[in-house]
Amino acid sequence: MSIQRNTILKWICLVLLAGYATWATVWAHGEASRHVCNEIEVRVDATGPVEKIVRRGVLQELASYPGRIKGLPIDQLDTRRISTYLNRLNMFESVNCMVSASGRLCIDVVPMVPVMRVFSGDKSYYINKDGKYIDSNAEFFSDVPVVTGNFKGNFRPIDVLPLVRFVTRDPVMRDLTAMISAQDSRNLFVVPRITGHVVNFGDTTRLEEKRDALQLFYRKVMPYKGWEHYDTISVKFRNQIVATRRDKGQLNVAEEELEEVDLEEATLPEVAPRQEAKSETDIKKKAEPSHE
Repeated sequence: MSIQRNTILKWICLVLLAGYATWATVWAHGEASRHVCNEIEVRVDATGPVEKIVRRGVLQELASYPGRIKGLPIDQLDTRRISTYLNRLNMFESVNCMVSASGRLCIDVVPMVPVMRVFSGDKSYYINKDGKYIDSNAEFFSDVPVVTGNFKGNFRPIDVLPLVRFVTRDPVMRDLTAMISAQDSRNLFVVPRITGHVVNFGDTTRLEEKRDALQLFYRKVMPYKGWEHYDTISVKFRNQIVATRRDKGQLNVAEEELEEVDLEEATLPEVAPRQEAKSETDIKKKAEPSHE
């Protein structure tokens, strides 16, 4: 008898819960039909100027939304359609919309942060850390490294990202670099803020070693030759530096013996950080190029 009584009580509870759920649903629909969207709140997962710019940009985009938002009954507000409308822009990692109990449309935005701006032919765009493209006509982003190149086929902007990241995080390279010019995946040129020459970093391997080699050249050779004596400095080869004179017909004549060395294909051997070279002639000694 007690078992039957417990079973009956369970069924009664289930019926009551089902009835309550039905009533709550009807009540919610009724409330939704009586309440309207009275405000739009944009919450951006960013700080500083980016947060303000993205919020303003989202509100401007919603001004062109093909439908009514403010003043529309909550039960007629299609949050999925609004999310899809904003996600069509390639400026956001994600966009999520929901309506609060007070009738406020809440839009949570995670902006797509670019790491470099690309100029390729007549096109210009940004890419983020994952290589995703971002339209350059958006006002959301600025102040990122600039990369120029003819990207096509198997050579893509994302192939330059390791060098861009290195330049961004390394204080020496960050202060030195004005832009990066990508000829191909094995000839990436750093264009220094110091005018007069470019630096061929080769590919994206051994970047710290190449930076140290460049610093060595700047310390040991440039004070003697000047910053515009060479048009190209290559640190792409292992354990050597190759410098090409700007004036290929220039005669290298001077009183000192070390000035008689022809530097059109001059090279530098690897020098330990604390090792001092004996003379500029030692530094400029020719060496057979090795492969990367």
